[in-house]
Amino acid sequence: MLPGEGGPLTLGAVAYDPKVVTIWDGFRRWFAARDFAFDFVLYSNYERQVEDLLAGRIHVAWNSPLAWVRARRLGEAAGRPVRAVAMRDTDCDLTSVVVVRAESPVAEVGQLRGATVAVGAVDSPQATLLPLAHLGDAGLVAGADFKVRRFDVGVGLHGDHIGGEREAARALAGGEVDAACMIDGNHLLFSTEGTLAPGATRVLTQTPPYDHCNMTVSAEADPAAVEAFTGLLRSMDYADPEVRPLLDLEGLKEWWPGRLEGYRPLEAAVDRLGFYDASGRVTAAEYEP
Repeated sequence: MLPGEGGPLTLGAVAYDPKVVTIWDGFRRWFAARDFAFDFVLYSNYERQVEDLLAGRIHVAWNSPLAWVRARRLGEAAGRPVRAVAMRDTDCDLTSVVVVRAESPVAEVGQLRGATVAVGAVDSPQATLLPLAHLGDAGLVAGADFKVRRFDVGVGLHGDHIGGEREAARALAGGEVDAACMIDGNHLLFSTEGTLAPGATRVLTQTPPYDHCNMTVSAEADPAAVEAFTGLLRSMDYADPEVRPLLDLEGLKEWWPGRLEGYRPLEAAVDRLGFYDASGRVTAAEYEP
């Protein structure tokens, strides 16, 4: 039985929602049925999870894109590089949008100068860092050319708890702000759940594509165990009635190999907005996970 005498391969996951327990307990039982020794540890925030990964307390981290950026930087600085070995089919080529009300006179990005833009939590890649960097690329500096109204719900969860994103959308619907930032999928979700009335908003601008979460593996993890773990993930069949409910809860139909090119926009946003330094140290103001 892999991983062997050293104990099970241990994964860290952030408990952004009660369903996280259901997901990983189900996966643990699924792995056990295939004679693979696996366990998981839940964290209240990504910063602690990344630090434990680099310290060797866990072997694999189910990381947000922002957590990946920090893990990569910490690992390189320490001479212990980490690897991204798997991601969901739904983690690839996502975009964020800056949305205005349908009747808004704002027709182009430059007209947000002097406006108020709502964002999600301070550590949300999708609803804060990436869209603010995108506006910066268009020539508008957050806090200088426009006001930012931030909704710090679930700080430390890197936007996985979309409460801040939803509150930003509500502020837009209520006329409290001129624009709001969110991931494109949540723009659709908010319009179907009633947070935003259907047809009441329109997309002003959209970020370039980027990737979301990945399975990040520490330098100390046993290669054979990691290979077996990723092989089992890739073998999960959406048609299997045992595993399908777990995949639905985790938001995927298939596990794909990890890739890195989709994190370039976030790496640039982190540098532009000063969230981490080059060695992975937290430098963002007002961020206390």
